[in-house]
Amino acid sequence: MLPARSRTYALATPAPRRAAVLRFVPYIKPYTWQFVMSFTLAPIGVLVSVAMPLLLGAVVDGPIAHRDIPGLLWYALALLALGAADAGLSFIRRWVMSRATSHIEANIRLDLFDKLQRLPMGFHKSWESGQLLSRMMSDLGLLRRFMSFGLVMLFMNSIHIVVVVVIMVVKLWQVGLAVMIAVIPVVIATFALMGRFGTLSRRLQDETGDVASAAEESLHGVRVIRSFGRSRYVFKGYDERARKLRDTGVKRMNLASILWTLLEVFPNVLLLVVLVGIGLAVPGGGISAGDAVAFVTLLLSLAWPVGSLGYLLSFAREAATAADRVVEVFDAPVSIASGEARIAEPRGRLELRDVGYQFDDADEPTLDGLNLTLEPGETVALVGGTGSGKSTLVSLIPRLADVTSGQILLDGVDLRDLDLTQLRSLVGAAFEDPILFSMSARENLTLGRADASEEDIEEAVRVARAEFVYDLPWGLDTRLGEQGLSLSGGQRQRLALARAILVRPRILVLDDTLSALDIHTEAEVEEALKSTLVGVTGIVVAHRASTVLLADRVAVLVEGRIAHVGAHQDLLATVPEYRELLAADYSIAMGGDDK
Repeated sequence: MLPARSRTYALATPAPRRAAVLRFVPYIKPYTWQFVMSFTLAPIGVLVSVAMPLLLGAVVDGPIAHRDIPGLLWYALALLALGAADAGLSFIRRWVMSRATSHIEANIRLDLFDKLQRLPMGFHKSWESGQLLSRMMSDLGLLRRFMSFGLVMLFMNSIHIVVVVVIMVVKLWQVGLAVMIAVIPVVIATFALMGRFGTLSRRLQDETGDVASAAEESLHGVRVIRSFGRSRYVFKGYDERARKLRDTGVKRMNLASILWTLLEVFPNVLLLVVLVGIGLAVPGGGISAGDAVAFVTLLLSLAWPVGSLGYLLSFAREAATAADRVVEVFDAPVSIASGEARIAEPRGRLELRDVGYQFDDADEPTLDGLNLTLEPGETVALVGGTGSGKSTLVSLIPRLADVTSGQILLDGVDLRDLDLTQLRSLVGAAFEDPILFSMSARENLTLGRADASEEDIEEAVRVARAEFVYDLPWGLDTRLGEQGLSLSGGQRQRLALARAILVRPRILVLDDTLSALDIHTEAEVEEALKSTLVGVTGIVVAHRASTVLLADRVAVLVEGRIAHVGAHQDLLATVPEYRELLAADYSIAMGGDDK
């Protein structure tokens, strides 16, 4: 696990906040009537709640002043009806918005997941998974809660404050004007604090992603951590990130506390202003006793709208930051787009023309000027030292990455022009580090071909020597643990190989797929693979001489270039570098043993 550090995951040119918010309009549009209904009911609810203090003032000046008991009962019923109406409007508003925003959140999350599936491997290498998970879960959850509750309440409370101030100005303009003057410094202080609050909110959300990434890495790598006795070191790294998150959270809470305290004290200041104004106005006949009661009750009704304003404004800032973080992923460029061309009768002829590839953050290209042609049914082994570009080259075939120069042709069609779905149905790949999913062995096997028959599955399992799946507690229906960690490394590789074979590809890419197998199992798998590779164009990354013997030709990569191409025995006899690369299995290579 990496040590704690400060990071902000953002685009080089992040979208303005207005543009970020506009990105969610298409998701909101299908639920426009729910938003319209909710925002229509909000001011009606305000009028109902404001009408209650005014009605109470009328009660004081009317039935109470005149000792009219029947009239008092009618006023009581009217107040009860207003209270019931207020509660009913609140229920309808919350019910409508919660249903709409739940659907909006689900739709955004689905599109975000789809976008992550389409983004290039370079994006995923540069982003920690915890950062992406925090955007998919906590940020979207925050947006939903703000849309369903915070947004409407902010609108409703603002209207409530304005309506009450207007009523005060109309009934006793001196007091209303004093209230308006008292509001000005509070508004200025609030917006000054909100700027700093937004910065801390962004940092807090990024650091939450850091802590999630640290936890995920530690849990996945617990076996390695324990085997090296580095639990304390990893704990220290996690503790540093957690402390940074705590410190940022405390800073933000301190700022929020100042804001909330300011807004909670403000109604008390207003109450003092109003009471003084009423005290001067009532004796002079400026307002009646009922109006005075209405004034005070109205002012008390501002306690929640004003007191919650700090929470709602900070909530809005957090939601805006969450929207920015989600839009960062949506705005990430999808460099691998599907073409429209399709191959009617795929043969599997693969041609590399001056192929080059350079990582975004690299000074030199990893691959440079590669030229190689594989005829249909031919198998070529890629041999080279560490860092020579073998794995990078094989990742270009299924377009996990795109060439940065030159082109790769399949049956004469540039891979970038091909329909991506067809291309990946024609290319089967198994990698050195096999990825299995927390699903059954059968589902893992049929990931690339859901309609495979039992006979096809049995054949793929036989070729990959993965018969161990039948000995699992529930056979093929046994659920594998996360990342297949319930299996050994060799078992995971064989299952991944069977998955690639089951696709029945025209091109089979094996990236050192047999590295975790023992010599005897490897020999059995290689013997079975020979029949599978007949009629299939194969690219095999090899480190062992026994694996090289599967190929018709061998391409030797040196520092990102194809230095030699030829038959295994010819290269052994003429290329010293090749002999050195296979030195570990030199005795097998010289014997030419096919077993």
